[in-house]
Amino acid sequence: MKTLGIDNNQLKALEAFHTANEINQQPTMWRKTWDIIDARKPEITTFLDKKFDKIILTGAGTSAYVGESLIGSFLRERDLCTYAIPTTNLVSHPHNYFAADEIVLLVSFARSGNSPESKAAADLADTICKECYHLIITCNPQGTLALRDSKLEKLVVCLPKETNDKSLAMTSSYTCMLLAGLLIGRLYKLDQLKSQVELAALYGQEILDSYTTLLSEIAKLPFKRAVFLGSGPMLGTATEASLKLQELTDGRILCKHESFLGFRHGPKAVVDGDTLVVYILSNNEYVSKYEHDLLFAMKKGKKARAQLAIAERLDYELDVDYKIQYTLNGQLIDESFMTLPGILPGQLLGFFKSLNEGLMPDTPSSSGAISRVVQGVNIYQLPK
Repeated sequence: MKTLGIDNNQLKALEAFHTANEINQQPTMWRKTWDIIDARKPEITTFLDKKFDKIILTGAGTSAYVGESLIGSFLRERDLCTYAIPTTNLVSHPHNYFAADEIVLLVSFARSGNSPESKAAADLADTICKECYHLIITCNPQGTLALRDSKLEKLVVCLPKETNDKSLAMTSSYTCMLLAGLLIGRLYKLDQLKSQVELAALYGQEILDSYTTLLSEIAKLPFKRAVFLGSGPMLGTATEASLKLQELTDGRILCKHESFLGFRHGPKAVVDGDTLVVYILSNNEYVSKYEHDLLFAMKKGKKARAQLAIAERLDYELDVDYKIQYTLNGQLIDESFMTLPGILPGQLLGFFKSLNEGLMPDTPSSSGAISRVVQGVNIYQLPK
């Protein structure tokens, strides 16, 4: 049997089986995640039927990038000021984000829930805020965060057990936490959103079935750096894609992420003959105008090693080296749900580049500098 085009026995010998399997299982896990949220809809609805002054979406590393893609969805659908703030920021500067006169909904995303900052951020919220309610979206029901006591009511939403990724790099855990956030943010539309989840799963499967070989070939190109661009919710996708490629190659490929408009303001200088540029395009016509302007502007300046465009549909003829287009019968997915299939090419690039670099994708850090759960973080008492 093969996974991502490679025999499973070979994947095990290369210490790549878990990463390959966790990337490959995502469309199935998305359907399972919808089932979990649907089954718990009454409980989640009751929990969210409270008065909050603001919502903070938080997590560390990849889990923090989940929140970056969800800000707009929560803000529009719940009509509350919503912020995506990493636990790593909350812990060092809690008074920049928590206030004694506010009632906060702290939505914590965590694969294991055992990162030191996860519990510390929740503790600080309870200490500083007038009131703090905790919604914990995790892949590990036995994690420190899930088992933590709170001053006020908390709700733990556990995702499919298969999403508690065994590999170092977060893949299915990331997309399923993201999907859970998309569904919870629009809980009153849950029945309608099932078709969006199904379309995202079909798109994801199309990428896995039709573009894995292309991405493995792109990964063989001799690039030394990569830039991922996205707009709105896809900026979170670009951020996560850049991390995936960088951590799966143990830092040998230096990566950067930026918005399409922001890239013009200096960061474009990073592009040279050793750079792969990846455009993760929106399907919103208004947004597309800005994105395509940047693509046309890339003709000026230093030429990249290669350019890859990823889109549901392509409205213009693009002067790029590679294209991934995954629309099915002209269907249109909600822009926020594009974040699910949109991350798969970045995950696959990281996976194949890791193999090409002679690394082991399940444990790519040869020095042990990074680990599945961050170690050695001291948490200090907040001064009074």
